[in-house]
Amino acid sequence: MLVIPSLDLTAGRSRIVFWPAAAAGVGAPTDRPELIATRFVDQGARVLHLVDFDGAQQGRPANLDAVARIAARVAVPLQVAGGLDGPEQIRLAFAAGATRVVVPMSMADDHATLRACLAVAGDWLAVGLDPRPDRVAAFPWRGGRRPAFHEIASELAGLGVRRLVLTHGGAEPDVALIGRLVRDLDLEVLVAGGVVDLAGIRRLREAGAAGVVLGEALLTGRIEYPAAMEAAA
Repeated sequence: MLVIPSLDLTAGRSRIVFWPAAAAGVGAPTDRPELIATRFVDQGARVLHLVDFDGAQQGRPANLDAVARIAARVAVPLQVAGGLDGPEQIRLAFAAGATRVVVPMSMADDHATLRACLAVAGDWLAVGLDPRPDRVAAFPWRGGRRPAFHEIASELAGLGVRRLVLTHGGAEPDVALIGRLVRDLDLEVLVAGGVVDLAGIRRLREAGAAGVVLGEALLTGRIEYPAAMEAAA
């Protein structure tokens, strides 16, 4: 299972300062995303996840210069999320150096736009979903429908989506759900959020997740990257 470092980009910088040795008061903190990315790649990261924090709020890419700087420094796939609400935005992300894209949950309810995005990104596209039942129920689905999460995932798989990024906020990931998605729908599942220790990484590995996306836990040193990779192996 991949351990994928995640950076939130805002105004061209990392929203969270990278300082894994902060507790010991040693090391040099930085919020320059290209330097942080290089540190993780040097430690063995095979993919990086970049969240355009401003773009997610604005509905269009806003930190593509930062993506380009990272792409110029590292030779690993860059998965970009945030502000990618249509095929034109995806083209801009690819032009900046992204190699994978994550489109928002709204795409699960807009199949025409999703098909257009798939025509641009193909297998390099993932859909970001929050599988928590209350979030699924609260989403403003068209036509007043109230689909179950497995129904949503099945529809996406039928449309040609091969990868999901499941976000959980601070909640613990549902490993049984992840196992069903992998087993029943043959989907590649990446999990973001809710993992706070090495035991959580091991549970995702055993459930069949393809990757775990870690941001603040790695940036602050709560989880050390080499240890995370060992837990995921």
